[in-house]
Amino acid sequence: MGIVVPLTLSEEQQMLRDTVRDLAREELLPQAIEIDREARFPVETFAKLAELGLLGMPVPEEYEGVALDSVSTSLVIAEVAKACGSTALGIAAHNSLCLWPIFEFGSDDQRARYVADLASGRKLGAFGLTESGAGSDAGGTRTVAVRDGDDWVLNGSKCFITNANFAETFVVTAVTDRDAGPKGGISSFILEKGMNGFGIHKGDEKLGMRGSDWGELTFADVRVPDSQRLGDEGQGFVNFMKTLDGGRVGIAALALGLAEGAYELALKYSHERQAFGKPIAKKQAVAFMLADMATQIEAARALVMAAAVKKDAGLPYRKEAAMAKLFASEMAMKVTYDAIQVHGGYGFTTEYHVERMYRDAKLCTIGEGTSEIQRIVISREILVH
Repeated sequence: MGIVVPLTLSEEQQMLRDTVRDLAREELLPQAIEIDREARFPVETFAKLAELGLLGMPVPEEYEGVALDSVSTSLVIAEVAKACGSTALGIAAHNSLCLWPIFEFGSDDQRARYVADLASGRKLGAFGLTESGAGSDAGGTRTVAVRDGDDWVLNGSKCFITNANFAETFVVTAVTDRDAGPKGGISSFILEKGMNGFGIHKGDEKLGMRGSDWGELTFADVRVPDSQRLGDEGQGFVNFMKTLDGGRVGIAALALGLAEGAYELALKYSHERQAFGKPIAKKQAVAFMLADMATQIEAARALVMAAAVKKDAGLPYRKEAAMAKLFASEMAMKVTYDAIQVHGGYGFTTEYHVERMYRDAKLCTIGEGTSEIQRIVISREILVH
């Protein structure tokens, strides 16, 4: 694939991974079942994550961030996901879908106004792209923004928006020139909670990721100053495609973490559970299942790291991000499924973490581009070369 993946982590990366791992095991895992059961967004957890700088991973210290590279960011997301997929999803969406595009595409004034508050965790961010008729077909956006003097007037809606009800800063997309087509007719805007006509509504109950908040955004003649247009007019589609490339590395890391967490629990249980006079780990059927799980996890890790390394090197990584997201998300479905099988009847109960991890993993095959979309992206990349 033209990129060498480092076989070892730097000392700083190992320290970061271990710090987040300890936090996840000691504080996130013990409350993960409760958060899932109550569908509760863990506000207190995000305050602790903010103290560690994990809400400002992609931006430098001058903006109160910690300037982590993509490899380090992937390590953080994976370690959190091993304990609580919902929390990992909230972190990933905040960092990659709201904070990063404002820092990357924003003006100096926009950076000064928004980035530090987001990076420090004083405010939470969200990204409004998906609509009822515009998900996989992102160019099918129906939300419109019409220029009115020095302002834009937005009308429309967004759905399935992660962090919606707890965020205060939003990056949203809208059609500004229908005749220009999606690649030249969509622009991005920065909205703030409380703007006149901007409604935020609680989302429906979910299969998984139940501790991750989501909701619907509605725009009824929302007046947005042109100074809050993010990036050049008409470049919204191009910019959010770049945003999604990075976000897919994050979702791949999240899927990797879910799979690894389920595998570790299954491995531990296989040594504890006795059947026919010996631990089930001694049974070839279970041992081979665990061997497959471990192999699939390592393969996904290599793809995630390859994409992250390419991103850090400033090289094109769209194909690698799509491959990592596709393989890791579908691998997570298989590994969490097998983890339930290893646990037997107990794995089917809500008192064990593996059933939650299985439900959480499903979103990874849908969010930030379905598996089908990833195959389209990969095929386009390989067929043009």
